[in-house]
Amino acid sequence: MDDYPDLRTHNNCMARHLSPRLYTKLKDKVTPNGYTLDMAIQTGVDNPGHPFISTVGLVAGDEESYDVFADLFDPVIEERHNGYKKTDKHVTDLNHRKLKGGSFDERYVLSTRCRTGRSIRGFSLPPHCTRAERRSVEKVVVDALDQLGGDLSGTYYPLGKMTNEEQEQLINDHFLFDKPVSPLLTCAGMARDWPDARGIWHNKNKNFLVWVNEEDHTRLISMQKGGDMRAVFERFCRGLNQVEASIKKKNHEYMWNEHLGYILTCPSNLGTGLRAGVHVKLPLLGKHAKFNTILDSLRLQKRGTGGVDTAAEGGIFDISNSDRLGFSEVQLVQKVIDGVSLLIQMEMRLERNRPIDDLIPSA
Repeated sequence: MDDYPDLRTHNNCMARHLSPRLYTKLKDKVTPNGYTLDMAIQTGVDNPGHPFISTVGLVAGDEESYDVFADLFDPVIEERHNGYKKTDKHVTDLNHRKLKGGSFDERYVLSTRCRTGRSIRGFSLPPHCTRAERRSVEKVVVDALDQLGGDLSGTYYPLGKMTNEEQEQLINDHFLFDKPVSPLLTCAGMARDWPDARGIWHNKNKNFLVWVNEEDHTRLISMQKGGDMRAVFERFCRGLNQVEASIKKKNHEYMWNEHLGYILTCPSNLGTGLRAGVHVKLPLLGKHAKFNTILDSLRLQKRGTGGVDTAAEGGIFDISNSDRLGFSEVQLVQKVIDGVSLLIQMEMRLERNRPIDDLIPSA
């Protein structure tokens, strides 16, 4: 076939599911905003992946992408999200009062955060949006953030207009995001017109943060030092709800449906889009032969403190939920609370040279 991409050496979800027959079926379809199959898969075509690290390999250009190209997105979503079927329904639950526990021992947990993304309905997503759409998204979001009061009131800093002093402060606070350099993002079109209509907003207490027009329309983060996950999640839920209420007053809304939950650019972030995590000191457990198996059984994932693909330093790991879709926000945060509490219990056992076999969850 003349147009079918050469995917013989690729290791990503898209390549595993895009057969020549399916490509022929979908290649001439177009979303109402003009997004095509070839646009969706370009990042996966240009980035074959690593033999041991499988990426997604496609992105949505608008909300309709998930319907128009469902024959490809559905099996990718099923693979990426633990067998989540196209007939399954997602549950959203932002009632922080349902959490049990959530105050970690701060000798072990250094910091706590919850983050997610939200997309504004009616606009194309970052891989496909026009300059005008990107600027409109910025205005909708910033106008909504300006309505926040109390401990959530804050300031917006456009990337292209901030002073040197503001930039230096945001760097020192570890708030500033840079122009994407990863080929996975640049090949998806996410760095176009940088830094036009991108910016960072944070409240005065610097524990509620919003990135505008990075990989998604918005990325919202609640965080603080120490181990109080309950406080972080309460602020997370309250901030999300208040921003959404402000957006609705201006006749806008988030992209959401009962099957995929909140719609975001990358299929890996559908559903809750939630990553609830802690930086936790586990120097002994981190060296245990079964550490990765334990994390898998708890549906948790680890990163180094520098983020994806970085090594842990000083036995400090960034531990967060593995799942995004098919579970509510409350369920996922509860998994982190229960799982991290167990990891800390194991670390304490190892400090006393005692075995942890009876604490290891069965597969």
